[in-house]
Amino acid sequence: MHPRNVHRNGYPMETLFQAYPPLMSYSVKAKRGKLSIDFSNPAAVKALNTALLIHYYGLNVWDIPDGYLCPPVPGRADYIHGIADVLAQYNGGKPPIGKTVKGLDIGTGANAIYPIIGSHQYGWRFVGTDIDRVAVKSAQMLAKNNPSLAALFSVRQQNNKDKIFDGVLRTNEHFTFSMCNPPFHKSAKDAARGSLRKTKGLQKNQRKRNTKAALLNDKPAPLNFAGTPNELWCEGGELAFIQKMISESVHVKHQIDWFTCLVSKSEHLKAIQTSAMYYGATQFMKVDMAQGNKLSRFVVWTF
Repeated sequence: MHPRNVHRNGYPMETLFQAYPPLMSYSVKAKRGKLSIDFSNPAAVKALNTALLIHYYGLNVWDIPDGYLCPPVPGRADYIHGIADVLAQYNGGKPPIGKTVKGLDIGTGANAIYPIIGSHQYGWRFVGTDIDRVAVKSAQMLAKNNPSLAALFSVRQQNNKDKIFDGVLRTNEHFTFSMCNPPFHKSAKDAARGSLRKTKGLQKNQRKRNTKAALLNDKPAPLNFAGTPNELWCEGGELAFIQKMISESVHVKHQIDWFTCLVSKSEHLKAIQTSAMYYGATQFMKVDMAQGNKLSRFVVWTF
């Protein structure tokens, strides 16, 4: 994980139990007798996230509607820190701090995870956008119920599902960067297959650790991190989404300094870079991230 990621040394479970006592009900004995939770249980993952966001990021409360994406916090923090490193290259080598930095979080979701992390870690301001009215309302409630977040975060409804920037940017408004965790599946069926693979992997680890978690056996696999269709898939998958974002970014290049987007599949990188160059980007870079054995990355372009 990133050197500034507060989660790089694992989860201090006893401390998290104190920060959010309901988490204790999901505790299990892991390897060498250490306390953990059943990561195949969606309720346990949600409780863990609540504890992490209260303990590390200064929230009073955190919640999301049933069925909405419950993001793994450490990996999301790495994206924020990676953007800070990009900005540091043009700030004397130091990540910029304070509300003069303004980020646009495309598809902020019901969880508002990036504004939560970015505002607390660096004091940045954020505007989140989403096409899902329930997600927008949830993110607004998170801001309302957490005064420290409300001072730096606002949410806007994107009413046109075929647009990314148009309709949410205001005239003469300026952002330091945009960020996005795009839907990467091409269909609901693909998303279900991905969930099945993840759940089987989690179950295998649980069996090795001999925990008390109940196995799903031949039952349909739930999404342990949940997610609505808008969050998990779109026509053409992540490649089509990012290429659309690049084509639209030309029209707002004077309002956003740096465009960034997560890329889950490395085989898409060449096509994404080609698109950025085709539309006239003057710089394009890939930033690698790693969480344990998982490798991920995001791309950055500017005009």
